[in-house]
Amino acid sequence: MKAKKINVRITDTTLRDAHQSLWATRMRTDDILEIAETIDNAGFYSLECWGGATFDVCMRFLRENPWERLRQIKKVCKKTPLQMLFRGQNILGYRHYPDDIVDRFTALACENGMDIFRVFDALNDPRNLETAIKCVKKYGGHAQGTISYTTSPVHTVASYIKLAKRQVSMGVDSLCIKDMAGILTPGAARELVCALRKALPDTPIQVHSHMTSGMAAAMYMAAVEAGAGCVDCSISTLSSFSSQPPVETLKTMLESEGFSTSLDGGALLKINDYFRALKTKRQPASSSKVEAVDAGVLVHAIPGGMISNLRSQLAQQDALDRLPEVLEELPKTRADMGYPPLVTPTSQIVGVQAVLNVLSGKRYSMVTDETKRYAAGCYGKTPAPIEPKLRKKLCGNLKPIDCRPADLLKPGLVAAADELPANTIRAEEDILSYALFPEVALEYFKWRNADAKTREPIPADLEAAAVEKAASAPAASAAGNAAAPAAVQVEGTAVLSPLSGTFYRSDAPGKGDLAADGAAVKAGDTVCVVEAMKLFNPIKAPAAGKITFLVEHGKSVTKGQAIAAIS
Repeated sequence: MKAKKINVRITDTTLRDAHQSLWATRMRTDDILEIAETIDNAGFYSLECWGGATFDVCMRFLRENPWERLRQIKKVCKKTPLQMLFRGQNILGYRHYPDDIVDRFTALACENGMDIFRVFDALNDPRNLETAIKCVKKYGGHAQGTISYTTSPVHTVASYIKLAKRQVSMGVDSLCIKDMAGILTPGAARELVCALRKALPDTPIQVHSHMTSGMAAAMYMAAVEAGAGCVDCSISTLSSFSSQPPVETLKTMLESEGFSTSLDGGALLKINDYFRALKTKRQPASSSKVEAVDAGVLVHAIPGGMISNLRSQLAQQDALDRLPEVLEELPKTRADMGYPPLVTPTSQIVGVQAVLNVLSGKRYSMVTDETKRYAAGCYGKTPAPIEPKLRKKLCGNLKPIDCRPADLLKPGLVAAADELPANTIRAEEDILSYALFPEVALEYFKWRNADAKTREPIPADLEAAAVEKAASAPAASAAGNAAAPAAVQVEGTAVLSPLSGTFYRSDAPGKGDLAADGAAVKAGDTVCVVEAMKLFNPIKAPAAGKITFLVEHGKSVTKGQAIAAIS
């Protein structure tokens, strides 16, 4: 029995990670505002309500302004600090952004009501945290450093303590152990928290986990007993599975052991009743089929949300039956790539590369732009070195780097403002939205500026509709293992899309080095890209000659479709 009445703080993740994990991030701003005051009065330490995938999804699928969501929540929640997940130099995206964009994004986030920034890097590279932490402190926010927890031959307690000390030297106000896969055992949590408390006695420790393996609640108890002062939970309707442990259960467990939580049980009951009713409208049908516990995560260490993405990605390629092969391939790909923690964006990079390794029939015969950049060091230093011969193959024509990746980036804010049509900018925040997600923001601005009476209505689930459309298209064989013939007859050599996705030519953002229509190309040249599974997949010319594109920039293509002809 521990000392009585030690207060354990609880961060509520219902408004961000929980619905991102279980409802594909489909909670609307109006859904949040209807219950926000009750949540604000429940006694939580903080409310995680922004960051992660919410920013992208607000524009891409919900046709909402993510900045307005933050303002509206802050307007209601005046007692409880708001918290966000901040991907360090990646901010909210899948690549590094220049320091001026990190700085201005942080400033606007603080101005619009954000209080606590959980800053993490997918590779645990401290260089990728420096600017974000500095900016959070500069604009008056609480900077929470993060240990992205995973297991591998190179991830040890000593390595995590070294990382934590480095972040404290940067000025963080607290530290979070981020167990995104739910693989941190009670014993390992006790050992790590004790080591952190000994090494950094004045730094508050928070623990984040997922119930994928079923042991996060027990792990939380071990961590609290070892000295962690705060844990992440969700209201029970949006808890468990690949989400966080239920707050009602943790409250009872903690109080039975003599701790206090400052939580209002009546408010929790009201909050849960609300989300139980909302669940029928917001939970995707696919989520209801997810198993309560996935013991397999203890073997493959793949986060539940990542497995959901893999299912969706394979379904878009008409290859869902090959999921077992992908799950077998993924740990091998992760080892090849230096054992990165599987958290955004490395989870996406490693996961998509594993999918391509399976679908192509030959490992690394198709390599995404992001995998090339990862191997070249553009995302930071890998936990373990990549085997030199493989690294050279993965990098292609990219020259490996050893410096802080953002040092090579030119300032981007002014350039983003110059690229945006003046009639699309309503506030400075629009420039930041575009800088982070150019194509997504432009599509949202176009929708926003259209006449309300004539513009396209928002489907209940745009992504599900897109997957259903792709699945019904005659893009691949029934087994999903072979491409269908080209949909059109072409003169010369056809360039076929190897994947279903979105086609981009040389006028794609950042893709000015691709082939122009009518240009002379050589066999092996990268001539266009297909964005599939949120990553860019370069398409190479199968022959030399003059290239003629058959698809408009930004249009959807299906696997096996002729996208260009070379004559």
